[in-house]
Order: sequence, then C-alpha cells, then structure tokens
Amino acid sequence: MKPIVAIASDHGGYELKEFIKDSFKIKWIDLGTNNAKTSVDYPEFGYAVAQAVAEGEAEFGIAVCGTGIGIGIAANRHPKVRAAMCTDTTMARLTREHNDANVLCLGQRLIGTEVALDIVKTFLETEFEGGRHERRVNKLSETQ
Repeated sequence: MKPIVAIASDHGGYELKEFIKDSFKIKWIDLGTNNAKTSVDYPEFGYAVAQAVAEGEAEFGIAVCGTGIGIGIAANRHPKVRAAMCTDTTMARLTREHNDANVLCLGQRLIGTEVALDIVKTFLETEFEGGRHERRVNKLSETQ
C-alpha cells in the first residue's frame, strides 16, 4: 500500500516540491506554497507538514526550502515529529532505519532533481529497524 504524504515548501523549494509530486504516483496532501515568486516564511510550511503527520492525516511528510535546514527546524518543533534533512540516499535510509524519521527535509539549492528523487524513494521505502533504536527514539518523546 502506498503511503499518504504531506508535502510543503516555501518559495525557495517550490520547484523541487512540484517536481517530486509529479514524479511519484502517490496520494499527496499539498500544504503550499503555490508559487516560487511570492516570498513566504518557511516556519509556517514546516509546521503545517509536521501537524499533518502528527495528526495522522499523512504517514510521512516532505518539507522543502532552499537548504532544507530552516524548514526542518520548524518541523522538529512539533513533539511528534522526527524531521531529518538529507542530502543523499544513505542519510535517508539511516534516518528511517535508526531514527524512525517521519518527515524528510530537502534543500532545493543543495541537491539535483534526480538525487532528490532517489532520496525520496529511499525514505518512503525504508522501514524502521526497531530493536536498540526503539529505546532511543522513545526518549525523543519523553519530557525532560
């Protein structure tokens, strides 16, 4: 079964967001933005993806900005989200296997489109290993 994926970007990630959506035939929840010309604030879009994943509207989220860093920081402010900025498939595989990441963050200015597609495919197809990693992931939800 193909997952439902929430996706959003700011203006700096709009073109990559649209390319990803067009390349994968899955159910997308597009949370904006709607063009690359109007300057918008990445925290709004990072948090929108996080909220959709946390509330169970989507199994995974993809958040794109110029670097993937700012939108990832915004997404990680939600306590039920484990967002990871990835620049290659090894990072995407390991963040799923070891961290059970549920939001993938990408930087349009840092990676090419074909690399981005490989990263998305790896992220969506990789399962969480559990085991010793589960204890560590559970600590991310604990209040300190």
